[in-house]
Amino acid sequence: MFRRTVLAAAGLALVAIAPVSAQVRGLPVVNNGVPVGIQVAADVGFANDDAGKGTTIGASAGIGVGFFGVGGQVARYSPKTGDAVTATGLSASMRLLGGPLVPFRIMMMGGVAHWSVNSTVGSSVGVTHVPVSIGLAATIPNPAFSIKPWIAPRLDYTRSGGAGDTRFGLSAGIDLAMLNGLSIRGAYDRVMVKDRKPAIISFGLGYAL
Repeated sequence: MFRRTVLAAAGLALVAIAPVSAQVRGLPVVNNGVPVGIQVAADVGFANDDAGKGTTIGASAGIGVGFFGVGGQVARYSPKTGDAVTATGLSASMRLLGGPLVPFRIMMMGGVAHWSVNSTVGSSVGVTHVPVSIGLAATIPNPAFSIKPWIAPRLDYTRSGGAGDTRFGLSAGIDLAMLNGLSIRGAYDRVMVKDRKPAIISFGLGYAL
């Protein structure tokens, strides 16, 4: 356990100093487990009014070795009004409890994402998003596919224009993993903000190579 903790801290430190790098603008923060081998996915996200009222299309890839994994993500967020935004991200995850033969897992995930938005005075403002979460997931086996529900509370740090803000967030979802490596997934994300309810829902397809 001590060795795992040291490796996790090193991995999260690497993520924190990445120049462009977690869960990106317009898509939920997903903490559903360490990738098994190489995995690729595509997702589409829909934000409600309090989250910017827009649609996001994103692609991601991840690789896992044992209990540790890393992943990258890029997404294009198109708001109902205003300019589209491209975001890039990087994340690292570690399995703290559970394994291939254990149907219940506890995971730790940290990441960092970056994008730029236009301010009211016409200049570009950089935004950095750093989520750190603990995920709880289960695997329900079936003859044709496995059902994998998960839930992940987190702390969200966002820095924009020299000012930082930390909030509590929560995401949850369910994956349907086929025997041929294909998976269908959906996720929901909510950040706790006073007097507002920013939320995002997403649907996607994944494939394990």
